[in-house]
Amino acid sequence: VDVVDAKLLFGEYIYVSGTSETVAAHNAALARSLVTASGLGRSDLVIEVASNDGSLLKCFNEYGLRTLGIEPAANIAELARADGIETVNRFFNAVLAHELRDQYGPASVVIANNVLAHVDEPRDFLKGCRALLDDAGVLMVEVPYVRDLLARVEYDTIYHEHLSYFSATTICRLMTDADLTVHRVVSLPIHGGSLRICARPSKTGERQPEDVLAVLQGEERDGLTRLDTYVRFAKEVERSREATLDLLNSLRAAEAAVGGYGAPAKGNTLLSYCGITTELLPYTVDKNPLKVGRFTPGTHIPVLPTSAIEERRPDYLFLLAWNFADEIIRQQAKFADGGGKFIVPVPLAKVLGQ
Repeated sequence: VDVVDAKLLFGEYIYVSGTSETVAAHNAALARSLVTASGLGRSDLVIEVASNDGSLLKCFNEYGLRTLGIEPAANIAELARADGIETVNRFFNAVLAHELRDQYGPASVVIANNVLAHVDEPRDFLKGCRALLDDAGVLMVEVPYVRDLLARVEYDTIYHEHLSYFSATTICRLMTDADLTVHRVVSLPIHGGSLRICARPSKTGERQPEDVLAVLQGEERDGLTRLDTYVRFAKEVERSREATLDLLNSLRAAEAAVGGYGAPAKGNTLLSYCGITTELLPYTVDKNPLKVGRFTPGTHIPVLPTSAIEERRPDYLFLLAWNFADEIIRQQAKFADGGGKFIVPVPLAKVLGQ
């Protein structure tokens, strides 16, 4: 209902995709599979919309391909350019797409990962992607998957930057409106559960593959198209909040030291909805230097560098960035070896290993 001006949200940005080992491995695998499956060569153009610091496009550069990033955040686009990634610092829409096609020619691949949920006009966005592609080109889109959001009670994925929460059913409908045909749907574990959609420019008489239709039928069977599924989800979210507060209050009563790990946008939904302030969580840490020294909005929890873990020696780390739990636990082996424990807040807050 309330859409914040995109220039205010994304004109300058502090999320940098290059800081995560998990995302780096994901990007390398994505580039490798696309180059292999599509037989891409040096003359092919790969365009990424919302290219952030250019981490993904660098993977394609390693194969000698032509690349172009489109990134609205001026500070992040500059990081990409400094790393040798040609980047257009503009907000993407269908009008810009036609300008870029005239300037750079058609693209063999267009990638739009973790951006479609952020735009208020998804049809125009996808029509722009269609305009960039050559007739045999591939559009690849990744979004948080509403099936996983519901099943794992990932309510913190709902925040001001995300305007839509997609199923395969809804994306296929949008793709059809944009003259694109979905030919592959893949579920991915990254970011707590994501959906990868591969589409191509539609051809007369073309039908969706049977495996795609099977995914759509499965979503209908599992209730993703029914309102009662979402009403039940709301009740599960309330239970999740109660479990989180019960656990944090019990640790406070036991005088255990608790710190946070991560300062993701999603964490602010959880902190605000649960009413968690510095009384329960005195601080959180983050690897991203653009976030260190700031505060979580609303709850005003200070964001410290990861070195604070060793300095303050908490008994527990509350993982606000739980979608990177495996990576965090691996990086914080010293903390665990010293007896430290990790808390994952969803679907119901629990101490790992207990």
